[in-house]
Amino acid sequence: MTSRKPEKRKQRRTRENDDDDDSEEYQVGAALSAYKKQKEQGAAGGDAADDKVDDDQVAKEAFEERLRAKDEEFRNRRKKFKEESLDANEIRELATRGAVSDKQRDERLDEIKLAQRRKYLEQREEKLKKLVESSIKDEHLLFGDENLTEKERKQLELNETILAIQKAKAKGDKTLGYQIPDAADQYDENGDRVVKKDELYDDDDDEEEVKTEQERWEETQLKNATRQGLYGAKDRAPDETFEFEFDDQIEFISQRLMAGENVTPADIKDARKAADEHKHLDMQESRKRLPIYAYRDVLLEAVRDHQVIIMVGETGSGKTTQVPQYLHEVGYSQVGKIGCTQPRRVAAMSVAARVAQEMNCKLGNEVGYSIRFEDCTSDKTVVKYMTDGMLLREFLTEPDLKSYSVMIIDEAHERTLSTDILFGLIKDISRYRSDLKVIIASATLDAEKFSVYFDNCPIVKIPGRMFPVDILYTRAPEADYLDAAIVTVLQLHITQPLGDILVFLTGQEEIETAEEMLLFRTRGLGSRIRELLIRPIYSTLPSERQAQVFETTPPGARKVVLGTNIAETSLTIPGICYVIDAGFCKQTNYNPHTGMESLLVMPISQAMANQRAGRAGRTEPGKCFRLYTAWSYQHELDETTVPEIQRTNLTSVVLLMKSLGINDLLHFDFMDPPPEKSLIRALEQLYALSALNDRGELTKLGRRMAEFPLDPMMSKALLASETYGVVEQVLTVCAMLSVNNTIFYRPKDKAVHADNARLNFARGGGGDHISLMNVYNQWAETQYSTQWTYENFVVARALKTARDVRDQLAALCDRVEIEKSSNEQNTEGVRKALCAGYFYNTAKLDSSGAYKTIKQTHTVHIHPSSVLIKLEEMPRWVVYHELAFTSKEYMRQVIPIKGEWLVEIAPHYYKAREVEDSTNKKMPKLIGRAS
Repeated sequence: MTSRKPEKRKQRRTRENDDDDDSEEYQVGAALSAYKKQKEQGAAGGDAADDKVDDDQVAKEAFEERLRAKDEEFRNRRKKFKEESLDANEIRELATRGAVSDKQRDERLDEIKLAQRRKYLEQREEKLKKLVESSIKDEHLLFGDENLTEKERKQLELNETILAIQKAKAKGDKTLGYQIPDAADQYDENGDRVVKKDELYDDDDDEEEVKTEQERWEETQLKNATRQGLYGAKDRAPDETFEFEFDDQIEFISQRLMAGENVTPADIKDARKAADEHKHLDMQESRKRLPIYAYRDVLLEAVRDHQVIIMVGETGSGKTTQVPQYLHEVGYSQVGKIGCTQPRRVAAMSVAARVAQEMNCKLGNEVGYSIRFEDCTSDKTVVKYMTDGMLLREFLTEPDLKSYSVMIIDEAHERTLSTDILFGLIKDISRYRSDLKVIIASATLDAEKFSVYFDNCPIVKIPGRMFPVDILYTRAPEADYLDAAIVTVLQLHITQPLGDILVFLTGQEEIETAEEMLLFRTRGLGSRIRELLIRPIYSTLPSERQAQVFETTPPGARKVVLGTNIAETSLTIPGICYVIDAGFCKQTNYNPHTGMESLLVMPISQAMANQRAGRAGRTEPGKCFRLYTAWSYQHELDETTVPEIQRTNLTSVVLLMKSLGINDLLHFDFMDPPPEKSLIRALEQLYALSALNDRGELTKLGRRMAEFPLDPMMSKALLASETYGVVEQVLTVCAMLSVNNTIFYRPKDKAVHADNARLNFARGGGGDHISLMNVYNQWAETQYSTQWTYENFVVARALKTARDVRDQLAALCDRVEIEKSSNEQNTEGVRKALCAGYFYNTAKLDSSGAYKTIKQTHTVHIHPSSVLIKLEEMPRWVVYHELAFTSKEYMRQVIPIKGEWLVEIAPHYYKAREVEDSTNKKMPKLIGRAS
């Protein structure tokens, strides 16, 4: 770390100083140019321009009104569906008591399940019949009656017999005859059968189907259950054993139950009930052992007496799981939902699952969660966990949060971008919604700043248990912290007493690499060491594997958890006695001067280091092994982490704030204001995307863009696809880009095959985006086959996630009135649509063989993983999805474009002289490749 940090800090300080020096000049220049432009337009024909802007505002308001009408129609339709499922007497009872009893609800669910089961069995029988028939046909076609062994002939005869029986049964079912009336049959006044009860649940109508909450919940669980299996890192060791994926499951049908002895059905029911009660009692006892339990009455009293409170509790005190339950138990959920935000999706899902267990209910009913592209809630939900970004999006449809009675902003100390915006919005709402209770929860003692911001509200401190932690540093800096972390894990496993290990790394790629290396080295040691259970944890890991982190370690074994900074405060993992801190994390850094955003591996702050060390002292005295020197901690690490709002691109947040009617951004009540240059850059970019007009007001296009949970540039590309008739294709590209870094895998022993398979998707040209589209389309053509993903070295789980994302984006297209269109052959239209959204990210190949961005002339390189890197002649113009900084500034997901497209698509941003294409000049070959 010593060799890297001073140079980086010096460069960063130099860049920041340069930015500060020209900040005033930049802002004044931007303001003057905007003012001159406005004056020129006014002189040339301001009335016509004003009329056009006014017309757009009228269209935007009409669009917003239609959105509100759609939301109201959906709520009414759902309410009507519930009422229609009851008879007249039940409707009267519903009106008087306000809800259907659980017993009645369960009875209807049982009926629906039975009907669906019958329908499934009929479909399965027909499927098996077709399978047998196809098998017999193939046998006769390929072999006839010759070249068959005795075993094969018998099997063929058996299949023919089965098919004959099935046909006879089908024919018999259609034979006319007397049928004993069913008790559920209904008849008209003439005595004719009208409809059977089971048929009431069949819906052959192609129109939109309104589903019950139970059906939606079961579908969600089915999707989650099939997202199993995870491939390893990019370079898998050849002798590593693979885990089984159960995506293509064998279906079993229960035929009979082996009878027990001296056991009645009542005994079985009682046994199950006793087991559930015992488990529930154990959870209730564990709840009472949490540090926050002793302060339950104090906390509830503070919430009752004050509208806003700051709650400070150490990680592991129970504030995240218990406070919403306390509020629910005393009745706050009777007047509205209890919301709790989390900065990370993994935390939102895992905490909601735990609270659902403690409240003895199904996840998705009384307790649910909402994350990007996944909503596991229902009308019954009273305790809702969500990411802070999802709560921001809820402000679009419910600006006053009227459905909530309490809102908890958890992990406030992390100061994410969304959390900082929520501070201002929640503070504003609390001033006119006196009935809304607000709790700001933090794991650090630096709560005075929060208190002052929220009008000097009271602070409630929840002491936690903290055992002594011995902190150890390295004698000298480590050149490779990943290898040092692996060596330290094995060293602790062999030399230290039993106790689980938590390793802090920077991301999924490092975690998977560390997992492979640990597996390889422990297998080499064999039985000479105790069992070492390796448990990774990161956001895209399937929920089944995430849950393994919290399982109790078997006696005699040791668990090592490989995690990111999510394990600092968001999750409490039991049994951790040793912490290995690599000293780095990934941070998003944005340079408003160049307009470039990069995800960099950066040294952590001292505050983060202390949080990590504290994880080792939760249950017993522990040790923290820091893979850097004590001098580095004192002199090279910043005291606190810079809030995300001051170091990231604000375009998405500014668009959302504009959609909420917040126009005066410079005077918005930020806790820590972002750099004015970042705000101005965000406004400029939104203006370039036509999301804002000359007055700085949100346009109809901008309002439509805000409905998508996507980057504004991707939203613009999706809206532009309607112009080129390629909506379906761009939907696929957007969905694949959401998981683009986890699509392909490349095992060491089959690296050549994997590379060839990836190149096959790039046939026909078009760049990385078209290649991703080809992957999805070919997978869809195989009926989403898992076997196909094995053969083409594609991660099945990532494709299934992309399919879910695509479905939800398609539904949003209907919401924002995008007319669906498709043209698989029009790859140029796809590239034009992407260029319409990403024209900001354009680079041109110069005579030296290097790519430079158009406006800032910043040197960038095509990423080695791009399909364009294999071309002999590099394209003159390219548009990229994002920049990644490692040894160089690399462009990820690149497509070739034509220079004239830029003037055609964005004439307000590019001038003809900037994109003059010197076609007569001979361009270099092969030089543009990245090394």
